[in-house]
Amino acid sequence: MKQSGRTLTGSRRDRSALAVQGFLPLLFAGMCWHWARWGIAFLSAFWINEITDSPRMVQLTGTTMWAPLLLGGALGGVFADRFDRLRTVQWQLALLIPMVVLIGFLESIDQLSVWMIYPFLLASGVGWVGDMTSRRALVFELVGTDRIDNAMAYEAFTLASGVAVGNLIGGSVAQSFGIGEAFFVVAGLLLLGLVSLNWVPSDNSAVRSPPSNSSTLTELKEGLSLARTNTGLRSILGVTFLANFFLFSYFPAVQRIGDRIGATPSQIGLIAAMTGFGMMAGSFIVGLWEPERRGLVYISGVAFGMIMLVPFATSSSVPMAASALFIAAIGSGFFGATQSTLVLTIVDTDMRGRAMGLLSMAIGALPIGTFLLGEIAEQIGASSAVVTMAVSGLLLLGVWVVTHREVLGMRRSADI
Repeated sequence: MKQSGRTLTGSRRDRSALAVQGFLPLLFAGMCWHWARWGIAFLSAFWINEITDSPRMVQLTGTTMWAPLLLGGALGGVFADRFDRLRTVQWQLALLIPMVVLIGFLESIDQLSVWMIYPFLLASGVGWVGDMTSRRALVFELVGTDRIDNAMAYEAFTLASGVAVGNLIGGSVAQSFGIGEAFFVVAGLLLLGLVSLNWVPSDNSAVRSPPSNSSTLTELKEGLSLARTNTGLRSILGVTFLANFFLFSYFPAVQRIGDRIGATPSQIGLIAAMTGFGMMAGSFIVGLWEPERRGLVYISGVAFGMIMLVPFATSSSVPMAASALFIAAIGSGFFGATQSTLVLTIVDTDMRGRAMGLLSMAIGALPIGTFLLGEIAEQIGASSAVVTMAVSGLLLLGVWVVTHREVLGMRRSADI
């Protein structure tokens, strides 16, 4: 299948997505979402760890928050192709803000219960599906093919900044003022993102008009069939599945590894934030580099991240853990900066939302991976569990790439 991307011409300034009207506020809204999302993930895992002291319950926070990606990704993709993408994102934020405020209020008056956290995380995960399928497809629609590499590098950078800032906010505000107050800060970030969407041109997300004989079920089946009929997309999705199952499942385990090396809450937040800072560095490199061989960069980033998880998991001090995780996350940044671009350029225009829905389903391997890591950690400890998952993932990644080589040949201008 021929990619819709073509050889880029003109100066770097001509290819900058920032020159497109509406892209900057859309990017800012995404940044606020990512900061808030990672703040929610950190604070929920931190609170559960404090209350239960259970590796299983801590990992279950990640499983719950990321489950909607697996279970609802395809349906979210249909909505993105069928309905007003901008409105979808606005409603997602508007509904989540009061939930965050409520959780913060209950925690601040000591009325928050363990059972309340998991439905809240599930709702947050639904919001993630909306952002992945609707807002990212809207980015492509807004900037066009020539600027998509640059736009997605910015997207990956803001996502990575969310990992960093969200965890730092969670750790520092929780330690200085309290967990409830930190949730209020998260709600403020979501509100800023919602307001910024007012400056995104609405005509770029006009409601799609599907054929009169088309139904949601029909479009859902068409979206799911992409994984079977588009071999290039299937090759991409397999790498995404393995990355999320074996690489990114370590996120909640940072709490336990931090405890093992005697880190304070703010130090645990700092260690967790290294994921974001490393991904920011990797995304920045890709944005400047604009690599011709997107697929190779995509795979190499995953492999490098898995390798570097081993020294992170076995570290004996806060500086060592933070440094190793930062280096590992540079590879994750390579992966994240090329992932959406590969997916969006391998399918036809009217299937982009559904393709992103399939991508979110592949990312949905994350809750399964975090659950498995939690069960392994319950038996052999968090550090050994992270090493086991990373080594297993590296071996399976090699097998997948050998048997599904399409992604290796993906370039900025190439026939697949």
